[in-house]
Amino acid sequence: MADFLKTMVQRAKADRRTIVLPEGSDPRTLEAAERILADGVADLIILGDAAALAASGRNLEGARIIDPAAYEGRDDLAAQLAELRKAKGLTYDEAFELLGDELYLGVMLVKTGAADGMVAGACHATGDVLRPSLQILKTAPGSSLVSSFFIMVVPDCDLGADGTFLFSDCGLEVQPSAERLAHIALDSAASFEALTGREAAVALLSHSSHGSAKNDDAQKVAEATALAREMDPSVALDGELQLDAAIIPEIGRSKAPDSAVAGHANVLVFPDLDAGNIGYKLVQRLAKAEAYGPITQGIAAPVNDLSRGCSADDIYGVVAITAVQAQ
Repeated sequence: MADFLKTMVQRAKADRRTIVLPEGSDPRTLEAAERILADGVADLIILGDAAALAASGRNLEGARIIDPAAYEGRDDLAAQLAELRKAKGLTYDEAFELLGDELYLGVMLVKTGAADGMVAGACHATGDVLRPSLQILKTAPGSSLVSSFFIMVVPDCDLGADGTFLFSDCGLEVQPSAERLAHIALDSAASFEALTGREAAVALLSHSSHGSAKNDDAQKVAEATALAREMDPSVALDGELQLDAAIIPEIGRSKAPDSAVAGHANVLVFPDLDAGNIGYKLVQRLAKAEAYGPITQGIAAPVNDLSRGCSADDIYGVVAITAVQAQ
């Protein structure tokens, strides 16, 4: 287990939170749940058929098991959901029907305080996981959008924060505008500091450094940098910067000599989803980096979306991170 994940697990254990796992029919989820409970990483609510869970062969002692189809609290939650969504015309009967869906039920358990966060996506698409989260939880105060990030831990690397970086957005925002890119940069800085305890140094990446190329794509990143500085001057950030100028000290000094971030960035904000997704996978595969995510930011309570190709180890790690976010 990498040092970053060890730290997340230790922090989760020290201030234990309740995480809901709505995909109780998924064997990887149950394997991870057994380990989470045994290690004391989090308290768990698992949604699924009680008989099937009992027959799974997994030791789930200590978990709260809720069958969405037979849940006695569904009436009350349906009334609350209908009230939350009445402006959208949702009726009680429609709300009751929605809560037969484990994802909607899981999010309502977070909304009402029964759980502190949710982890799903092992057998659901990203849109299915995030839709109820945005409808019910909405965005966090001060956030105008939901984005995602990966924590990348590169072995034998002294760049970034001793080899640890945050990459964003690698999973949600396809072509963010300059304004949305600025929000992603500031939210990413806050996420990095909350999870690592290190001060963020944010680079908004481009194929250009400080005007070395003149085109609309580079200009978008420069505008995003200016907007982010206006929104929160206390955050150390710079752009537009090429990747080498952002993380290699001598190249940073050469290409951006007046920058306090160039050469020392630990938060890398990509200009679009193509660049972010390709970038994290290149580092993961070629540098053999540990990649933790995608982790969402900007939702009023932590809800994290797994890859459908995830392993039980991935679920274990994301639950630990989600528990820390909930603290």
